[in-house]
Amino acid sequence: MNVLHIIGAGLAGSEAAWQAAARGVRVILYEMRPFHWTPAHKTDLFGELVCSNSLRSKDLLTAAGLLKEELRLADSLIMDAALKSEVPAGSALAVDRDVFAKHITERLLEHPLVEVVREEVTELPDGYSIIATGPLTSERLARRLSELIGAEYLYFYDAIAPIIDAESIDYTKVFRASRYGKGGDDYINCPMNKEEYERFYNALVEADTVTARVFEDEKVFEGCMPIEVMARRGKDTLRFGPMKPVGLKDPRTGKEPYAVVQLRVENIEATAYNMVGFQTRLKWPEQKRVFRLIPGLEKAEFLRYGSIHRNTFINGPKFLNKDLSLKIKPKVYIAGQLTGVEGYIESTAMGLLAGINSSRRIRGEDFVPVPETTAHGGLVRHITETSPRGFQPSNINFGLLPPLVERVRDKKQKKQKIVLRALSAWKDYLSRVKP
Repeated sequence: MNVLHIIGAGLAGSEAAWQAAARGVRVILYEMRPFHWTPAHKTDLFGELVCSNSLRSKDLLTAAGLLKEELRLADSLIMDAALKSEVPAGSALAVDRDVFAKHITERLLEHPLVEVVREEVTELPDGYSIIATGPLTSERLARRLSELIGAEYLYFYDAIAPIIDAESIDYTKVFRASRYGKGGDDYINCPMNKEEYERFYNALVEADTVTARVFEDEKVFEGCMPIEVMARRGKDTLRFGPMKPVGLKDPRTGKEPYAVVQLRVENIEATAYNMVGFQTRLKWPEQKRVFRLIPGLEKAEFLRYGSIHRNTFINGPKFLNKDLSLKIKPKVYIAGQLTGVEGYIESTAMGLLAGINSSRRIRGEDFVPVPETTAHGGLVRHITETSPRGFQPSNINFGLLPPLVERVRDKKQKKQKIVLRALSAWKDYLSRVKP
């Protein structure tokens, strides 16, 4: 019986293992924690979320919502864990991170076709394998991969937002609401007037940041831009970004604030809150000083400070086949953020496809291309067909999907048609690759 070796038990590796095992393939899943740690992980659980507990929008008329629905229809382990650990977050799917990771870990440990090996992998196993080590690939394996593909890895820096103790928030200065009233009062909003915003802004752009030690050339992904980097682009950049007040009214004034900082619940018990959009590389003392200038957070206690870590990915269009195998070593598949996608759900999606494609090949079954009109297909098209020159990771967005044949002027109707087209194609695809 052929064995599929999967390196890395993050979201992509866990999903790949689940999909392959569901198709009757024996899986050996390697995870180096707890014997070797990364700068961001805190536990030895599979599928640990290290940046945010939000898996983004649940709205089916968004690209992120469509991708999650495709995953759900494919019996995704990650989506099953997310729905079982969900916490209130308006129209976003947010999870209790501990419950989420424990569910993934337990299901894989219980599976009769999955063997877990706790060790660092520095050489690729013989036979079929999936590399799903994510943005925090160990240095030794990264060097091996670099030698294998004959080119240096690309990289950028990913930033993590702080988490605040709920009891330390001054609730007399904040209000609960979701933007445009969607999803109830799931967010805590810290409103600012112009004077408060300018004081905060000036402190932010003048604060000390952590200097990157590993590489001098810092490449920061636009979708996870540190708050201080974003602020330096212009005084009002934050007010049109993570601190935009649009769709929110302060019930005490009946007016829209000049700017607002949103806090999203971090766990089921609502004892901790994440600062939405406040990924940062500020030094820890500076985070306490600057973020305590935000109304309601004057005495904030930080359960976790923001931090920065390296993110690694390959030049997908140059090295990847459509089935996510390497062109120069076809028995090796790449999954997750290493492929050049960005985001938890996107990483999961590439794990799902790598698991399906590799297991079908092991079983002697034909490769079934994922339709490009689906969210999964749009991501595959991005990481395999984009120009290799200047290739950069991408979140899922409707721009990655081919346009409709007919012209539709109404934006909502256009999205509805794109979603219906995608789900129809996806269901047909699943019927062809079902276990």
